Amino acid sequence: MTKQALIIGASGLVGSHLTDQLVDSPHFKQIVTLARRPLSHTSAKVQNAVVDFDRLEDSAPLFQADVFFSCLGTTRRQAGSLEAQRRVDVEYQLRAAKLAAQAGVRHYLLVSSSGANPDSRSAYLKMKGELEQEVMKLPFERISILRPSLLLGERDHLRVGEKLGSWILPAVCALPGLRRYRPIAGRQVARKMVELSVSEGSGLQIFTLDEVFPH
Repeated sequence: MTKQALIIGASGLVGSHLTDQLVDSPHFKQIVTLARRPLSHTSAKVQNAVVDFDRLEDSAPLFQADVFFSCLGTTRRQAGSLEAQRRVDVEYQLRAAKLAAQAGVRHYLLVSSSGANPDSRSAYLKMKGELEQEVMKLPFERISILRPSLLLGERDHLRVGEKLGSWILPAVCALPGLRRYRPIAGRQVARKMVELSVSEGSGLQIFTLDEVFPH
């Protein structure tokens, strides 16, 4: 049986790789991407819908799908403030997850972060943890949460901290006890998401870095 996929964050590092890999998968007949601006793709399997994330409920009919991939994310610098970052990293994603659950989507997959914790002192990890905590309450038949570390790959904008980390962390994380913090390529996270989306399963699954990137 071929499936229909829905993606938010398709223009990002993981989301763009995910879209390409779903196009190549014979298990998916259609991929719908929700974005704030038009996105183009060479495949006829991909349909882009421009939506207003502040009025996402107006786009509720678009949430008819078998699998929902949540890859949305930003940084405080990109967003302009911590409040604006929270709007993207928590509010928009939770709003979308609720609409997907209401539409009867069976499988929800989320790109979170290593160290996600609603009680964390880090604002970023706290937001990731709060989002995880809330989506776990939703009535999806299956929830898959991936917690990668620093994501590597080409982006359409420069993240200075991540660029520096991509140079330094591989060497640092070769030290004993630090391998679980090593960086991972965005395409590898996307590949794991595709594998999960075509496999059997139910309930809550949380995948740490070693389970996403075992070597």
